[in-house]
Amino acid sequence: MNQILVTQKLYITPELKKKKRAYKMSFIACIIVMILLIGMYTYANYDRMKNEELSGTILADIDFQEPDETEANSEDETTIDENENALIVAITKEQVIEETVNSNVEIKEEEKKNIISGQYKASNGKTYSIIGIINIPKINVRYPIISETSDALLKVSACKFWGPNANEVGNLCVVGHNYKNSKFFSKVPTLTIGDIVTITDLNGVTVEYEVYDMYTVDPADTKCTSQLTQGKREVTVITCTDDTKQRVVVKCTEKV
Repeated sequence: MNQILVTQKLYITPELKKKKRAYKMSFIACIIVMILLIGMYTYANYDRMKNEELSGTILADIDFQEPDETEANSEDETTIDENENALIVAITKEQVIEETVNSNVEIKEEEKKNIISGQYKASNGKTYSIIGIINIPKINVRYPIISETSDALLKVSACKFWGPNANEVGNLCVVGHNYKNSKFFSKVPTLTIGDIVTITDLNGVTVEYEVYDMYTVDPADTKCTSQLTQGKREVTVITCTDDTKQRVVVKCTEKV
């Protein structure tokens, strides 16, 4: 028995101990790397969600609606107290409606001045230059269009990559991220010929554009940004393929 114990003890050599330590260190390192990757992935998703919320806030503020008169149609009226013969001016429902509508119009007009100027100050304190709204009903896409493109701005919303402003003659090129989910331009590759893309400018004018061509190109190929439209209004929607190696180009022309 003693011989067996001694033999087992002698079998665990210094080299074997080093290998065990190396395996343990490698295992611990793998766990740390996995934790870091999970953390980075979680933060990236959180960051995308926050930027999606910011985009929604911008859209809500620049998407002007008619004043809601529902709340204005309240039944509250001030009546004259005949017992005390007090001189009280009755506020009618029509006056309430008028005052509420006028107040809402003043607020909306002030907001509109800020938006038409091309500058929008968001809740995060940053100022964004907005040129309009892109809407693709088939894939439930509706985002404000920021007037320039950068990595930081692409995280917030769709961006103007090249061309004129919204609904002007020429080829307005709009780019957006493909997150391979339902956000931003992720579902743009699923569009087909004949689908509709609408652009609303800062004056509230909406123009419909119809998809007439779709293809993929190398990231360095910028032929799709050409402004030779023969005097027509066109829109080019651009995003990445799911593997990010190429670009999906969706060509649209004004629907007649």
